[in-house]
Amino acid sequence: MRVYLAGPDVFLPEPERRGAELKSLLARFGLTGVFPLDPPPPASEAAPGAAPEAALSEGYRIAAANEAHIASCQALIANLTPFRGPSADAGTVFELGFARARGLLLWGWSNVATPFATRSRAFAGGGMRDRDGMAIEEYFPGDNLMIEAAILASGGRIEVENVAPARRWTDLTALHRAAAGLSRRG
Repeated sequence: MRVYLAGPDVFLPEPERRGAELKSLLARFGLTGVFPLDPPPPASEAAPGAAPEAALSEGYRIAAANEAHIASCQALIANLTPFRGPSADAGTVFELGFARARGLLLWGWSNVATPFATRSRAFAGGGMRDRDGMAIEEYFPGDNLMIEAAILASGGRIEVENVAPARRWTDLTALHRAAAGLSRRG
């Protein structure tokens, strides 16, 4: 089973090494990991509506390649560890929605066990409303309700590990459990 590895791992120092590490972990469970920095699949496997490569800016090429990667997979595992705020990386969230719309099996993992509402309140100053007076949701513990509901509705789940802040971007315990669960489910 081909599995797209969504998450902010591409922003870590030495992202190619990180991708190899994540793919190696998945291989232990018989899964083929696809990292966003991998060469894009052939044009025949590209996502519908992709523009010709020569006409694209670098940012658009990256987005088109990632959509093509997702389109070539049967499942997606997302690193949902909060990134630059109380929630998951925005690009990862888009990729989850794109994969859900394509009918992929979704799984998630996070190295932060603090409930989403608690993280959001701390980020917003402490109350049940943020600085703009908007309500803070408490539907699911891990992240925004659309993220968790999509994963659960696809047949997957989110694995959470509470790790020390210094290990938040290196510990792969929750990913290990997600890969194990996906291999049993898939």
